[in-house]
Amino acid sequence: MRPTKVYQPPFTTRPELRGTFGAIASTHWLASAAGMAVLERGGNACDAAVAAGFVLQIVEPHLNGPGGEVPIILKRADAEAPIVICGQGTYPAGATLAHFAALGLKQMPGTGLLPAVVPGAFDAWMLLLREHGTWRLADVLAYALHYAESGFPVLPRIVGSILAAKEFFLAEWSASAAIWCPRGAVPAPGTFFSSPQIAATYRRIITEAESAGSDRVAQIERARASFYRGFVAEAIDRFYGAQELMDSTGRRNRGVLCGDDLASYQATVEPTTSFVYHGLRVHKTGPWGQGPALLQSLSLLADFDLAAMDPGGDAFVHTLVECMKLAYADREVFYGDPRTVEVPLAALLADDNVRARRALVGDAASLAQHPSELPGAAERMARVLAMAGAETPHGIGAGEPTFAPLSVEWGDTVHVDVADRHGNMISATPSGGWLQSSPAIPELGFSISTRGQIGWLDPGHPSTVWPGARPRTTLTPTLVTRDGEPVLAIGTPGGDQQDQWTLAVFLRHVDHGLDLQAAIDAPLFTSRHWPSSFYPRTCDPGRLVVEERFGEATIGALRERGHKVTVEGPWSLGRVCAVGRDGDKLSAAATPRLMQAYAIAR
Repeated sequence: MRPTKVYQPPFTTRPELRGTFGAIASTHWLASAAGMAVLERGGNACDAAVAAGFVLQIVEPHLNGPGGEVPIILKRADAEAPIVICGQGTYPAGATLAHFAALGLKQMPGTGLLPAVVPGAFDAWMLLLREHGTWRLADVLAYALHYAESGFPVLPRIVGSILAAKEFFLAEWSASAAIWCPRGAVPAPGTFFSSPQIAATYRRIITEAESAGSDRVAQIERARASFYRGFVAEAIDRFYGAQELMDSTGRRNRGVLCGDDLASYQATVEPTTSFVYHGLRVHKTGPWGQGPALLQSLSLLADFDLAAMDPGGDAFVHTLVECMKLAYADREVFYGDPRTVEVPLAALLADDNVRARRALVGDAASLAQHPSELPGAAERMARVLAMAGAETPHGIGAGEPTFAPLSVEWGDTVHVDVADRHGNMISATPSGGWLQSSPAIPELGFSISTRGQIGWLDPGHPSTVWPGARPRTTLTPTLVTRDGEPVLAIGTPGGDQQDQWTLAVFLRHVDHGLDLQAAIDAPLFTSRHWPSSFYPRTCDPGRLVVEERFGEATIGALRERGHKVTVEGPWSLGRVCAVGRDGDKLSAAATPRLMQAYAIAR
C-alpha cells in the first residue's frame, strides 16, 4: 500500500523491504526466517504463518507457548472478505463465580492454576493449516522441532524473565524450575538452550498424526485429537486435578481446568469487524477482543485533520490519546464474548454516537473514564473502577510477568504477518502460556495460558468470568483492505498497548505518507489511563508514557495540555511488525526495538 502523501524523517534504522515474491515480519528473526523458507519451498502464506507461529513458541517462551492462544485474520486471494480464526480458549466449566467466591477472591489471580483457560492456539493453527494451507503437519513443525531439539539463542528478555522468577520457581513450581533453571542456574544471554520436553510432545503428536495414514487432512485431524482428547489433554487433566500450587493470591490453589474442557473446545471461524477509514477498510476481531476499540478510535479520528498535524508533535499525540480514552472506556463497560452477552457495537459506531463522543475531545487532557451514554454504562464503569486494583499480587503475581521488575517495555505476546505472491495475506498475534505465568506441566514441557485473569468476578458485567465464554482478550491483529484486496497486515505485542501502537503507526503511514519502516521507527507513546486488562488491573488516569525522542518541546507541550507525562528511553515502546501490498509489489518492516524483530521480503 503506497501512501499518496510523502513525508520522510531524516533517518530510519533500516529500509522498508520490498519485493514481489513474498514478505514476512515477526517479532523474532528465526521465525521470520522459517516463514520465508516455507515460501521459498513453495508453501503459501498460511503454511508460512503456521511454521513461524510454532517457532515463536520455542524461541520466545517468555511471551507465548504451546499452551497459549492466537487470533488470526486471513484474507485469501480467492475470498470475497477476510475471516477471523479464533484460537482464544474458553473458561473451564468449573470457573464459576461461586467457586471463586468460596475462595474469598475479589479478582481472578494473575498467575498460577486458577486463571487457566483452554489452550486454543494449537487448534487455531491446525484449522488454518487444514483449510488454507498446503503443507503437511510434520513439514511445518520441522522448524520449531529443530530449535527445540538443537537449541536456540537465549534472548536477554528470556533471561530477565527467568531470573525474576528463579527463587519462586525453586520454592514453589519445581517443574518450571527443572525446565528453566537447570541445575539451579539461569541460562546466560546468547547461549543456546533447548526445550526437549516440548520437542518430545510435538514428535509424539506427529507420530500419532501419521498413524492416520498418508492423507494430509486426516493427519491434521489426528493431531487435533491427540492434543484435545488424547495424551496432551490427559496430562493437563492429571496435573491440574492433582496439584495445589502458589499463585498471585499468596496461597496455594488447585486449578479448575480439566480434560473435558479441552475435549469440548474447537477453534472457530467468524467474520471480521471492520470500519472504513479514508477509503481503507480496517478489519479486526469481534468484541471478544479489544480490536473494535481501534475501530472506535478511527471513527472518532476520521474528522480530525491528522494530515495537517506534525506526526511527532503534541497535537497528534494528544488527539489520538483523547480519542482512545473514549474508545477504551467503552471497551471496559461493553466488550465481552458476543456468544454469551449482547455487545452494542453497532450503537457505539453509529454516526450520532460518534459525533457526540468526538465533541468531548478538547485541547486539555481528560482525567475521566467516560463511556458512551447507553443504559447502565456509568454505573458499570463505577463498578469497574471499584474493582480495579482490589488485590495486591504476591510473589511473581503481576498478570503480565515481564512488566516488573523488568523495564517499561511490557506485553507478553508475539506477532507475525505474511503476504505471498498469490495474493494471500495474514496477521496473527500469538500469546499465552508464558513460562513465568503458570507452572509447567512436566510431561509436556509447557505452561497453560492464564488469560482468565481478564475476567471480572462481578455478576452481570459483559467480561464476567463465565464457563465456556472467551475472556475479552487484548490480542488484536489488524488486516486492511482496499476495494476488497488486502493491502496491509500489522500488529504488535503489548497487552493494552497493542492497538495504541498499531493505531499510531497506521495513521502515520496513511495520513502522513511514511513508509512502513519509517512509521514504525517514529517515536511511540502509550496511555495508562484506563484499567489494565491484567492482574491486579490498576489504572493511572492521565498517565502518558512517551519515548524521549519526541523531544523537549513536544513533551513540554503535552504536559501543558494536562497529560501526566513519563519519559522513557529513546527506543523503549512498541514492537510493531507489518507487511504491505501495492498491486504485485510487497513490502515488509519490523521494529528495531529490543533488537530481535525481523522483516524479510524479496
